[in-house]
Amino acid sequence: MSARDLSYVPDLSGSTPRPEDEGLASIAEQVAEVPTEPGCYLWKDGNDEVVYVGKAKSLRARMRQYVTLQDDRDKIPLMMQVVRGFDYVVVGSEHEALVLERNLIEQYRPYFNVDYKDDKSYPFIAITESDAYPAIKYTRERHRKGTRYFGPYTDARAARETIAQLRKVVPICIGTCAEWKRARRYLAAHPDDVSVANLVLAERGRPCFDSHVGLGPGVCCGAISTADYGRNVRQVEQFLEGRRSAIIDDLRAQMTEAAAALEFERAGRIKHRIEVLEGLDDRQQVVLSSAASLDAIGLYREETISAACVFVVREGRVVRSAEFTLNKGADVSEEELVEGFLKRYYDETSDIPAEICVPCDLGDARLLGEWLAGKRGRVCHVRRPQRGERRRLLEMAQANARHALNRYMVRTGYADDRTNQALLQLESALALDGPPLRIECFDVSTLHGAFTVASMVVFTDGRPDKGQYRKFRIRTALREANDFASMQEVLGRRYGTRNTGDGRFAAALPDLLVVDGGKPQLTAAMTQLAELGLDIPVCGLAKSDEELFVPWDDTPVVLPSGSPSLYLIKQVRDESHRFAITFHRELRTKAQSASVLDDVPGVGPKRKRAIMRHFGSMRRLKAASAAQIAEVRGVPAAVAQMVWETLRAEGAGDQGGA
Repeated sequence: MSARDLSYVPDLSGSTPRPEDEGLASIAEQVAEVPTEPGCYLWKDGNDEVVYVGKAKSLRARMRQYVTLQDDRDKIPLMMQVVRGFDYVVVGSEHEALVLERNLIEQYRPYFNVDYKDDKSYPFIAITESDAYPAIKYTRERHRKGTRYFGPYTDARAARETIAQLRKVVPICIGTCAEWKRARRYLAAHPDDVSVANLVLAERGRPCFDSHVGLGPGVCCGAISTADYGRNVRQVEQFLEGRRSAIIDDLRAQMTEAAAALEFERAGRIKHRIEVLEGLDDRQQVVLSSAASLDAIGLYREETISAACVFVVREGRVVRSAEFTLNKGADVSEEELVEGFLKRYYDETSDIPAEICVPCDLGDARLLGEWLAGKRGRVCHVRRPQRGERRRLLEMAQANARHALNRYMVRTGYADDRTNQALLQLESALALDGPPLRIECFDVSTLHGAFTVASMVVFTDGRPDKGQYRKFRIRTALREANDFASMQEVLGRRYGTRNTGDGRFAAALPDLLVVDGGKPQLTAAMTQLAELGLDIPVCGLAKSDEELFVPWDDTPVVLPSGSPSLYLIKQVRDESHRFAITFHRELRTKAQSASVLDDVPGVGPKRKRAIMRHFGSMRRLKAASAAQIAEVRGVPAAVAQMVWETLRAEGAGDQGGA
């Protein structure tokens, strides 16, 4: 696997490892010899390719959690299934370990580490600070020493427009200018002439087009000194850092100075630049009442993919936003996902604010803050806001991350590809004759045998087909919860001979029947189908360990964690449960509101409607006093008192639950 081969997928054909397995036991013996100092560890597969890089305060203790499977992250058993060896690097501190970890991830791009979903390079705006006359440029290059980078920008057009607008405010050379390149080569070859560069270039150079139209300061023809040009560069960096107010103050001072010197044409040009800058501020949204500068990072996850949205707020305004798609989702913890993104994003940018708002608490927040402070040169805090403006800003970033992920999935066909994979994996795992294009799932909901209902949800081509959903009220008299009898009844009503051609149901039988539950529910389904003479592939999905029980094997089928098939089957199960419990609660609510008032002497249908119309809900009625109930038109005080006493008695004896 090359350092940038993101198509690599580890071989997961083996069985789930156990600590006593020979291979893992051998690794455990080697881990026992690892030092307890801080450092980074690299887990490798059978081909000696790095599959995961991590850091640790104590290498031995952290690596032991992997080989003994004490790490509770879902991906660890899957990862250790392919691990056949490891390397480690000892460093002097946790801070050094964090920096090294980021470099190793960048070098190897391990499969199990959080990274960008695509391997494209994002555009940056760069200032070539090592040059005598630094230039601004749009670039996707690897970061070079002596160049300061601002970004990354996920919208290339926005980056180019930023450069165009910026040069209207502060004249600066652009890296694509042929005359600037000529001057740069000359000064590099004659370092002794740098101190008098403007004089030399005035004799040897020629003006470029940008210097004629005011976008360039005339470096090529010696029209500006290195000192004055350096002031322009500082203003450009302030602009890109979002410190617009400092630039405006400086430009106003220059305008006043020019007017005092009767240089009205120069003062007019500076005034125009101020107007351009203020126009940019007017178009930017104010999100903070203070002039605080921070980054808000929102995150949205699907099962194996996620998106991050960064709101760059400077002086209380959102100066830009950037969206990224990540290669991990709910298959890793939110903390690991956020930390992985922070390391990747801030490793590439020099635009680091004093505060970074994240959506969850991070165990390494202090360490990350120290690392960022070292890059920034000033203090930096990584925090999770709990309330107020920062919390609302973070929620807005999370909403934008959700939309970004949806756009990515539609644009790339990710959802379609993943659904196709899920159906093919279910076909293989459950030994079906073909992909289960129609899946029907049943779930029973009851309260100690009362208000027993069942739901049927249908997934066609891997997607919910809500027009085919059905609700069932169980007719069998039950003194207590009996999922076995309830499941038999609902399957008999669905697949009975007189119902297969019923317009309420699809005439075609499903390719896969899923019952919510373990072995008992599966047995009930098989018994009923056998009585009906139907041969339908069926399985039961247990809630606890996400295991699939099948008729042809006593050992349940375990779908790989994070796989498309497991995600689909859980989605089917959860949808059937949601549909059943919603119907169950509706029946309980209706029965409760009907029975309580119907048992009160003097309350007939008319008074009942008046009472419910007045209070709007049973909850409000129960909270009302007898005097408040008597305020209902047509309800005497004596009847109101009886209603109140009945509700009070009913509330005291209510032991029901969802």
